[in-house]
Amino acid sequence: MTMLKQIALTKIKGVGAKTARALLTHCGSVDNIFEASKKQLLSIPNIGNATVESILSKNYLREAEQELAFIEKHNIEILWIEEAKYPRRLKQCEDAPLLLYYKGAADLNPHRCVSIVGTRNATAYGKRLCEELVSTLQEYNIQIVSGLAYGIDVQAHRLALKHNIPTIGVLGHGLDRIYPFAHRDIASRMLEEGGLLTEYPSSTIPDRNNFPARNRIIAGLADVTIVVEAAKKGGALITAEIANSYNRDVCAFPGGIDQEYSAGCNYLIKTHRAHLIRHANDLIYLMGWERPKPKPEVLQLPLLTNSLSKDEQRVYNFLYEKEQARVDEIALYLDWPTSKLAMILLEMEMNGILLSLPGKTYKIL
Repeated sequence: MTMLKQIALTKIKGVGAKTARALLTHCGSVDNIFEASKKQLLSIPNIGNATVESILSKNYLREAEQELAFIEKHNIEILWIEEAKYPRRLKQCEDAPLLLYYKGAADLNPHRCVSIVGTRNATAYGKRLCEELVSTLQEYNIQIVSGLAYGIDVQAHRLALKHNIPTIGVLGHGLDRIYPFAHRDIASRMLEEGGLLTEYPSSTIPDRNNFPARNRIIAGLADVTIVVEAAKKGGALITAEIANSYNRDVCAFPGGIDQEYSAGCNYLIKTHRAHLIRHANDLIYLMGWERPKPKPEVLQLPLLTNSLSKDEQRVYNFLYEKEQARVDEIALYLDWPTSKLAMILLEMEMNGILLSLPGKTYKIL
């Protein structure tokens, strides 16, 4: 019965996420909301008479019964905001949905989560940035979230599947359909490697007004939102703005000053709404993520001679064995003057190979 009332609460006209949270706070549970008297409900701040009448009528229980039958038939999981399975990052947002409908295999509370968004009109430049970003992040134990839309969104999902990264598609409609219809095949594959998530019940059509609300879930699920390509107006900039309001990190790839689908990214960077990143290593440096250690049975010193100079390779080899070391330790071991070492360390740091720590200490990213 509790699950039925959870669904019913989300269907009451005039009861959004904030109002529902106020009701829960004052009544103690969703069952108590429907059992409360008119006087008790009216005593709650900002709860008007029309909302109270809707709650007391219990008309929404019949709709909730139909929805419950649908989710049971199609093995859809309901995630209530007070439950442990509810995405913890999203729960921190004051306008988080009370109820989510989820179908898939991925854990919605991963170790690290990145949302990747952008224009529906992805260019070759944007697709290449996506490929480099996702392929590099493969070994960092992350989950990728996007909106299953045309362009950068679906590119992010495809690349996540290609590189065996769990990926979540956040929908602006119910789980009884896939929009765009052209993405039904990739959506099906995502159920095996990730999942599909929505706050909307079945029979909800992909109305354009649903997508800005959908974007807050994309932002709320992630530690960082990355805008790959975006025009001056569009959903990607809305998602970035919401992520900023949640005090989450936002990153954007810069583009040419005359490129339409880089204008939004350049604007985010110019107005300090996003960190500038050039490649995945910039993101890794910004977030302070450590490269997972190889399993002991396959521990090998990687050979980077194709990408590093001879001197850089010596620094790399030493830090690989030591894990981290101070500048004076490195200089002593290599028998180099500090001035020479400082230049090499700076170059390697700028190229995303090393991470500078407090105390003039360095480690490999």
